[in-house]
Amino acid sequence: MSPLLRLLIGTQLAFNVGFFAVLPYLAGHLGDELGLAGWLVGLVLGLRTFSQQGLFVVGGALTDRFGARPVVLVGCALRAAGFASLAYAGSTPAVIGAVLLIGVAAALFSPAVESEVARQAVRHERETGRPRTEVLAVLAVAGQVGAFTGPLLGALLLLVDFRAACLAGAAIFVAILCGHAWLMPRRTPGAPHAAGHRHTLDGLRLLVRNRRFLALSLAFSTYLLAYNQLYLAVPARLDSPTAVAMLFAFSSALVIVAQLPLTRWASRRLAPRTAVSAGLLTIAAGFAAGAAVPSRMLSMAALVALLTVGQMLAVPVIRAWLPDLVEDAHLGLYTGALSSISGAVVLAGSAASGALLDTGGALVWLALAAMPVAGVAAVRAAARPRAAKPAVT
Repeated sequence: MSPLLRLLIGTQLAFNVGFFAVLPYLAGHLGDELGLAGWLVGLVLGLRTFSQQGLFVVGGALTDRFGARPVVLVGCALRAAGFASLAYAGSTPAVIGAVLLIGVAAALFSPAVESEVARQAVRHERETGRPRTEVLAVLAVAGQVGAFTGPLLGALLLLVDFRAACLAGAAIFVAILCGHAWLMPRRTPGAPHAAGHRHTLDGLRLLVRNRRFLALSLAFSTYLLAYNQLYLAVPARLDSPTAVAMLFAFSSALVIVAQLPLTRWASRRLAPRTAVSAGLLTIAAGFAAGAAVPSRMLSMAALVALLTVGQMLAVPVIRAWLPDLVEDAHLGLYTGALSSISGAVVLAGSAASGALLDTGGALVWLALAAMPVAGVAAVRAAARPRAAKPAVT
């Protein structure tokens, strides 16, 4: 890969190390050390998710207008400031301000990095003949390595205190900021010229009329809503923090070990539509196991395994497919919109799935299985041919 791709993929790993060194322990800090009520802890965590996921489209639009470099640098500065503020936040308003900074920071740098990786992956494919999905698979592996090692670093730092974990997270993002200020080119290869405000508005109008993109967003939303059940359905079913932690570690390890071989196999044997559909159906099979397998632990182990395999099949292909559905000058906007639309669906759908889980019974798992099955129909709509763009490899 080019030095720029290696930098961006290393960035994803570092982002997740810094993030997961702090965030898994935030709820305990707010409730146990600061004494916030449970509803207020939930509100704080929800505000962080909303400020991040909901504003991805803004970060993507800013990337199109100013380029990836300044957006990444500002995002890293805000994330470092957010973690440093959280380290010393002793009141509810201070905590809320810090987590909003943390969320807004990700809304800037994540779509900037993801859209630039997608653009450079297409360029890599043209220059080397290797499928762009492999680059997106490496990005996924890097993210999982960071998600796996970050909590371990955080657990070690918590032996000191929560403030030490926050300051370490801030230091990581300061290091990323310095590294990018030095290494990231001011104009990345293959990037379009900077767009103006009017160009962004035109992009938004094109977005709402782009049926293939909206269909792909719907398919991605059904995946993300299903994947969110790792944090909702699995803990509700097992009622054992140790068992849940073991399954999360298993999921991360599975991605680290199997993502690249599986992506290489799928890119050579399956069309994009088939790979995404197979991934969604594999996820559906995981939920069906919740109804079919009587043992709670075995049923959740099967769910986690199949959901992770489905994710590995579908997500790199969706990310690699996106550049073929949009104009290159709007790639940042569409990358951010993909996450914002999916985040809105997850926000609405999680309440419904939570209500379903309260009712209990096998029908709940079959209803959850219907979500990714519905996404297969959206994949069919996204795959309708368009003469102006070649098919993704």
